This record gives sequence, structure tokens and C-alpha cells, in this order.
Amino acid sequence: MLKTIDEKVSGYLFVVVLPFLLLFMSYYGFESSYTHFKTSPRPPEFLFSSVYSYRIIPNYLSIYMTDIMEYCIQNYFYSAKNLILKNGTPFYHGLFVMNTVFFILSSVIIDAILKLRPVEQFLNANFRKVIHLLTVFFIVITQYTPSNCDLIALFCYLSGIFIILKYAHSKNNKYFYSLMVLIAVSTLVRETACLNIAFFASLFFSFEHIKRKNFTMVWKILLLLFSFMLPYFGLRFFLQREETSFMEGVYIVSNFTSIFNLAGLVFSVIALYFVYQLCVNSESRIIIKKYLFFSLPYILMITFVGLFWEVRLFLPLIITAVIIAGHDFKKMIF
Repeated sequence: MLKTIDEKVSGYLFVVVLPFLLLFMSYYGFESSYTHFKTSPRPPEFLFSSVYSYRIIPNYLSIYMTDIMEYCIQNYFYSAKNLILKNGTPFYHGLFVMNTVFFILSSVIIDAILKLRPVEQFLNANFRKVIHLLTVFFIVITQYTPSNCDLIALFCYLSGIFIILKYAHSKNNKYFYSLMVLIAVSTLVRETACLNIAFFASLFFSFEHIKRKNFTMVWKILLLLFSFMLPYFGLRFFLQREETSFMEGVYIVSNFTSIFNLAGLVFSVIALYFVYQLCVNSESRIIIKKYLFFSLPYILMITFVGLFWEVRLFLPLIITAVIIAGHDFKKMIF
């Protein structure tokens, strides 16, 4: 009985409390000149222009959280108002609270995924905790470029990974239809939703099926693409304003000439290589290669219109590689 309680308390401290404290240190213990979120009283105007305007769910959540924080400071924490505002604006505190919720939820999902049909070495609880901790650290260090959409998008993406793995082991179509809905909704958060399609394709697409004229999975991949493309282009059709565009800028030259961007690229490549080395069987290594291949549109998008210095853009790839390395695909029903 006492052992069970101790395990639950230990799990809660590791999965919830530790990630919270790490993010708290990141947001309030380390200063970054990369963005001006900490001094912005309200959600900045640039969030509602250019490519950011298409991320409507996090943008509206930012407005609501800012209003809530302003109300709480004025009505519940007025005596500590000066101290609170000294460490950030209502918008920044609201951003921290919002991202903390989705960060903890992401940690919970990572824990659940790592326990779902793990390979032999991941059966060791202590080893699994070390991998989980490493994954959480990867997430936290990318927050030197705080964003109102990345951690929400990561939560949606990891939820999609969990659903795909449940579908892979059960072939229950309720998981597939749930995935379609999730991709459609998470596209309103960030374009990371397309990586769920890449992961699905890396598991189920096979030329052997094509040779045998079995197109079931091809049609399902196309349905997932439709779930992504409909809201993606729908937003760009309905939000036709002068200040909106498909991209913020073209940075391909800067990505290969700036020492900071090259450092971000090298870090991401080394991290992926390190995780690849964790794979103990050939199935996992093949799936990682297929996943990176199907993720090429996303990687090319980062290369042309993103900045390698913003390592958060590579974060879904790194975490997915960790998940693939720890999952036992030999027992999967294809």
C-alpha cells in the first residue's frame, strides 16, 4: 500500500512538478533579448499579422489569458501588484500560465507513450525516467524563443502520436477518425499538424501494399491530408488581409551564413543522431528514416521560411525519434 502511494507521489513529482519548475526557471530565471514578450502589455500586433494571424486558437487564448491575468492582479493580487509587474506584464504571465498547462499535459502524454508497448530497455522504469527527463529538457531549452503556439501545438501533436500508436495496435477506426478531427483542429494552432501525417505514413505506407494493389492505407493518408489542407487553405482564403501572408520572410541564405543559425542546425542534427543511436532494432531505425523522409516538406519549410536558430522548430522531429526508439513495433498489426 505504502509502496503504491510512494510510486504515485514519485510519478506526480516527476511528470508534473519537475516540468513546471523547469519552465518556471526558463520564463522567470533566464532573460532573453530574442523577443519582447516580457515587456509587452498586451498580445503584440505582429501575432495578428503575417503568418502568425493564421494561428487563431493560440492568439485568442493569449487575449483571454491576458484579460484574466489583468483581472486577477487588480482584484486578487493587488497587494503584490508591483512585484508581479516587475517580473513581467499581464500578457507575459498569461503566456506562462497557458504554456505551463500545455507543457504539463505534454509531459503526461510523453509518459503515457513511453509506457505504451516499450522495447526491452525501456521496460526499466529508471531508464524510462531518464529518457523522459531528457525529452522535457529538450522542450524547456527551446523556450529561449517563447511563443504562444509552440507548446499548444506540441500537445496536439503528441496527442496525435498517441492516437496513431493506439490505432496501429488495435486497428480500431475510432482512433483514425479522432486523428482526423485532431489534425483539423491543431492546424488552427500551427502547421506542426502535418507531422502527424508524416508519422502515420512512416508506419503504414509500404510499396509492398501498392504492388499487391492494397490501397487502403493510401486512401487513409489522403484523408488525413484533406483534414490538414482544408483548414490550412481555408484560413488563408478567409483571412485575406493586406497584413497577412503565407510566410514571414525567406531566410535560406541566412540559415547557411549565420553562425547562430548554423549552431541551431548542428544542435538539431546531433540530437537526432543521438536519438537514432538509441534504437535497438532495425524496425525502429527504418521508421525513423521513413518519418524524416515524409517530413521533408516540413524540413524544407523550416529551411526556406524559418530560422535554424529557433531549435523549437526541430523539436517535434527530435521527440518523435525518441518515441520511435522506445516503442516496440514488432508487435504491431499492419
